[in-house]
Amino acid sequence: MSFIRAGALVVHYDLCGPAGAEVVMLANSLGTNFHVWDPQAAALSRKYRVLRYDKRGHGLTECPPGEAYTIAQLAQDAAALLDALAIQRVHFCGLSIGGMIGQKLAATAPERIASLTLCDTANRIGPPQLWNDRIAAIRADGVAAIAAGTLSRWFTPRFHASHEAVVAGFAIMLSRTPAAGYIGCATAIRDEDLASDDARIRCPTLVVVGDQDQSTPVASAQALAAAIGGARLEIVADAAHISPIEQPHVLTALLTDFLARSGAQTNEDGEDAGDGTDARL
Repeated sequence: MSFIRAGALVVHYDLCGPAGAEVVMLANSLGTNFHVWDPQAAALSRKYRVLRYDKRGHGLTECPPGEAYTIAQLAQDAAALLDALAIQRVHFCGLSIGGMIGQKLAATAPERIASLTLCDTANRIGPPQLWNDRIAAIRADGVAAIAAGTLSRWFTPRFHASHEAVVAGFAIMLSRTPAAGYIGCATAIRDEDLASDDARIRCPTLVVVGDQDQSTPVASAQALAAAIGGARLEIVADAAHISPIEQPHVLTALLTDFLARSGAQTNEDGEDAGDGTDARL
């Protein structure tokens, strides 16, 4: 179990894989912790240095007083973690709000991002009233009040039936998320539109979406891919919003292939390869 002070925040993180390898940074979704990436971390760490972390107000990372976060602030938290660990550049992969953080980082700190994978996310997620209603429910009755509805969107009915214990575990994970942390991130999602940021992204980008994702549906992923020059779109069959868990082998294969192609591209182009120490610990 590893903790570090990154800027003003004490952050819980995990860093594994071969020393000196390229770093893949994984950012989790709203209401989860970094274990949502367990299948991908186990596979990728054979070749890459894999960095997972709990974002502000989630998991075991500090949850400072106050409920209003922004995507820019969450992106700054991610950059501060890289600074604290002396990591210059990463391949960034984010799920849902984690993907929003990745979009902001790739647009505002392109020197830190070698490639970008955006899983089950969008440049704008949901109407503001959806988030206002969810925030009101949590303030009244806690995060557990939204668990049943959230889990119905996270996983397909078939996964609910065939992986009952996994779904129950994610319900526990969600319910144990600090209310202030969930509300802070929900506010950040509600108030953000990343369309102008997407127009500035120049790194290799992969957009992935589950074909049954209700939170960020295929149409949103198509719009996101179209907004980022040269982005590639992949639709994962039989998956809802938490594709890293529901279809781990499919997502891992897509990510592994994309990272291999992105590494070759940046090294050949030279512009992104830097002095040979970028994306390394």
